[in-house]
Amino acid sequence: MTDQKRIYLDYAATTPILDAAKAACSEGFDLWANPSSPHQDGRAAQSILENARKRFKTAIGWDGEVIFTSGASEAIAIALGQSKPGLQYISPVEHDVVLRFGRNAKILPVDSKGQVVPANLNHLLKGADQQALIVIQSVNNETGVIQDLAALSKVVRDRGHILLADCAQSAGKMPLPDADMIIVAGHKFGGPPGIGALLIKDLKLLNARGGQEQGYRSGTQNLPYIMAMTAALEAPANWAGRAAELRKHLDDAIKKEGGAVVAENAPRIATIASYHMPGVAANTQLIKFDMAGFSVSAGSACSSGTLKTSHVLEAMGVEPKIASEVIRVSIGRDTTRTHIYAFIEKWKSIFTEARRA
Repeated sequence: MTDQKRIYLDYAATTPILDAAKAACSEGFDLWANPSSPHQDGRAAQSILENARKRFKTAIGWDGEVIFTSGASEAIAIALGQSKPGLQYISPVEHDVVLRFGRNAKILPVDSKGQVVPANLNHLLKGADQQALIVIQSVNNETGVIQDLAALSKVVRDRGHILLADCAQSAGKMPLPDADMIIVAGHKFGGPPGIGALLIKDLKLLNARGGQEQGYRSGTQNLPYIMAMTAALEAPANWAGRAAELRKHLDDAIKKEGGAVVAENAPRIATIASYHMPGVAANTQLIKFDMAGFSVSAGSACSSGTLKTSHVLEAMGVEPKIASEVIRVSIGRDTTRTHIYAFIEKWKSIFTEARRA
């Protein structure tokens, strides 16, 4: 799809499909019977579907229920639209899709790092007069900031509420948090786009409104993509240490050249970082990097076409001008030192050129 000479640093938007996932998908295309059909072919497809579900749960480390969906967005729609608690709390740094589906939810405050503070959440939930659904991401898709879901989960559980964790950016890279419901996106860890899952401890947390997936989702299951996503999860993920080294080198180089790392002092996943280039608009940076053969982004890929000010940075209290000069760089299993060194040199070139203008 892309020129082999280009350097792809937008893995938070989507990842290349792994060879193992491609092979599993190809195998699945030969299993074209509808798993819901009562005849022998349908029963065979259903058996393969349930085997894939079992493997998926083992690979991701989950012993609850799994509802396969067409992606993270549908999983979010089911979780927010079919959850039994009528009251919802959502952090302001969630993905745009979460904020759209939860537009009637109450907003949780975050600190300057973009984190929900457990003590603040505890204080807020004291005033809840009914059971609530609390929606908090595992890892921010723009800054890479990791939420303290261990502490937050304890607060939610102790107060008798329900926790939904959006793990689109962390599933397949970090252990799953202790949450009642979890969002997973296949294309974020080497699976194809158009497939995801809602993990749920107890199906009774949802209202059943579907004909498939035990009555909680409508539409024929996409068996080839389910098999592909499962294979991607089962693939060795031994590149996390290398990603951490590359991200640290990138952080250090950007700071040395006069840039800044967004939420530098917060715990961050190794695969995502946001950088501020003083005086150079993000749109200008994206164009220059793209022309030079680098694929990077500004904010979420689902909304970057609008190039509006990041709601994440706004919630963190970042000044609008600074926020307008921030881009996102995300690392994947194919990222090399050569890629990072080349990006740093281009970053220096763009910044130097801007200061001379």
